[in-house]
Amino acid sequence: MLERREGMTDQKQWYAGVDWASQSHHVFLTDGDGRKIGERVFRHGGVGLAEVAAWLTANSGALEAGQIQVAIEVPHGPVVETLIERGFTVHAINPKQMDRFRDRFTLAGAKDDSRDAEVMASAMRTDPRCFRPLAAAVPVVIELPEWSRLAEGLGAERNRLTNRMREQLWRYFPALLKRHPIRRFDAAHVLAVLRKPPVEVAAGTTEAASAHVDMLIARIRLVNRQLKQA
Repeated sequence: MLERREGMTDQKQWYAGVDWASQSHHVFLTDGDGRKIGERVFRHGGVGLAEVAAWLTANSGALEAGQIQVAIEVPHGPVVETLIERGFTVHAINPKQMDRFRDRFTLAGAKDDSRDAEVMASAMRTDPRCFRPLAAAVPVVIELPEWSRLAEGLGAERNRLTNRMREQLWRYFPALLKRHPIRRFDAAHVLAVLRKPPVEVAAGTTEAASAHVDMLIARIRLVNRQLKQA
């Protein structure tokens, strides 16, 4: 009989709703009968997310994190990843479906972090079929968007650097850039134009611009290598 009671205890479930935000997260926890155990706000960040996991485990009394069913609207991101990595059973809900469940508690329609966390915990307990179970993503799936963002950022950085180099060339040889779209001509033609006497500028302008261009070229080469890698 004792072994049976322990087995039944192991199957107990708890339900938590996490209202996610950029700066903090509101967490609401209930037992298997829907009774409130507690709620708390956690700051976003590594420490705060670790505290979420520790608080859920300590306050539920669950023997395993998987006994705690966690509901959240956002199906990805550090909150979801942290909870899944620590063994919690995490589920996502569609925002439109969330609106319907919210009507059970209030008809005002105004968003309230505490209420939304409670709504998700309650709905997770009574209507689990409306939630989508989440699993840890394959590493390459996590890496791919990051590399895509890196490539996009590097492309923008290269454009900024080349624009700065064009501005420096304009300081002492504007005729070349203003009258001739360089991309239309081959290297020999461009060199011939560059070797023509430049416009008269103040002493030191050419040297300063040349030094600036040298540094920009080095940075552009680095960005080109990184962009190729991305």
